[in-house]
Order: sequence, then C-alpha cells, then structure tokens
Amino acid sequence: MLYLIYVIAGLGAGIVTGLAGLSAAVVITPFLVGICNWHGYEAVTVALAADVLASLLSSYTYYKNGNIDIKCGTAVALTAFSGSVSGSYLGYLFSLTSENGLGYLVMILNIFLGLKFILKPVTGGTREHVSAKSTIKSKKTLLAMILGFLIGIECGFMGSGGGILMLSVFTLVLGYNLKIAVGTSTMVMTLVALTGTVSHFALGANFELISGLIIIVTCLSGAVVSARYANRCNIKKLNYIVGVSLILLSTISLVFNLSGG
Repeated sequence: MLYLIYVIAGLGAGIVTGLAGLSAAVVITPFLVGICNWHGYEAVTVALAADVLASLLSSYTYYKNGNIDIKCGTAVALTAFSGSVSGSYLGYLFSLTSENGLGYLVMILNIFLGLKFILKPVTGGTREHVSAKSTIKSKKTLLAMILGFLIGIECGFMGSGGGILMLSVFTLVLGYNLKIAVGTSTMVMTLVALTGTVSHFALGANFELISGLIIIVTCLSGAVVSARYANRCNIKKLNYIVGVSLILLSTISLVFNLSGG
C-alpha cells in the first residue's frame, strides 16, 4: 500500500509540475507527511530531489516549443539560488521545533493555491508568443531578481509554493504569457530545487533509497507527459485542472493526517 501511495504522489507531483510549473512538493510533501507519517523535513528533501529532474525535463519541453526566456530566467535563477540556501537552513531549524509543521503548512497553502487557480486563473498575456526581441526594463528585471531571492528562501524552507510564486513574477511583473511564464519558471525551479536538495542533505536529512527512487521516477514520467500536453492545452483549462487537483490531493492528505490515518 505504501508503494502505491508513493506512485500516486510521484505521478501527481509530476503532473502539476509539467502542467503549471509548480513544485513537486505541493503533492509529495502532504502525501508523505499526512498519509505515510514521514518527518516533514525529510519529506521536503525527497520532494525537492524529485523536483530537480521533473523541472529540468519539463523546462526542456517548453524550450523546444519556444516557451522559455533564458536570459531573464538565468538572472532570476541566480538570486533564487542564494535564497534557497538560506531557506533550507531556516527549514531545518523549524523542523527541530515542529516535526510535522512543514507538512501542515504545505497542505494549507496548496488548498489556497488551488482556489486561486479556479477563482482567479492566471490568464495574463495570452498571446501565443512574447517576442524574444522585446526589451525588459531594468527596474522590472531588478524587481524580478529581488522577488526571486525571496521566493528562493520560501522554497528552501517549505519546498513548496516556489513555482506558483515564480509564475506570478513572470506574468504580473514581466508580463509574459502563461506558457512562457511556466517554461521559464520551471527552468528557474530546477536550480532552486537542486540547491535545496543539496542543502537538505548537507544538514543531515535522511533519504530512503527505494521509496525515494519510486517517487522520483514516477514524478519524472508524469512531468514529461503533462508538459507536452500543457504546450497544446487551453490556458483556462490548465488553470482549472491544476486547481482542482491541488484541492483534492491536499484535502485528502489533511483529512488523513488529522484522523490519524
């Protein structure tokens, strides 16, 4: 039964990563903490590890379809990198005082994220493509880099929420259409997840080899398939699918945890 849960968690995480550039932790962490009774910090570690390959392959799919801004994404990734190191340490300190606190925070955050996708979908800049020759004002780029640093801290701390926050930066601050925003966001989150994973291991997080590999492989599979679908899917439909998925998965995990399941 546990292995089945690992497969479901991995596939669900891969799907939301490929569809909307969300962190794999929005699914993996609640499942491992709420249903499998994992320690919150170690659940975040596995989720970040799964996020590295899932985000990498998802971003490659978006890149092949011309939906990534490499120049701006690299600038934001550099500041997010430094933020994720600090966030990982903060998460470690928090886990010492509240063993499963990270898991509960992620579950609650995911429900609100799901509602946002459904009630207020990200549909800004819906044109098919944003010209690669367009000049981004230096002030907006600087603001995006500062926000990237803060998002890196949050992602290193919770292992979740970084993807949707990055998505907001690229759509609201820089005015990208949703597909380019998702593609660039997954590129940034690849580095952030890698940094967070290494930091968590350096701070002593444990990694269960078999269960970890099951989650990572299934997450990778889900991400590849869903990223291909997302590049052809209607934007509003994407918002609805991801929103409903987040609410259902997080609610199930929260109920399981509160009932002692």
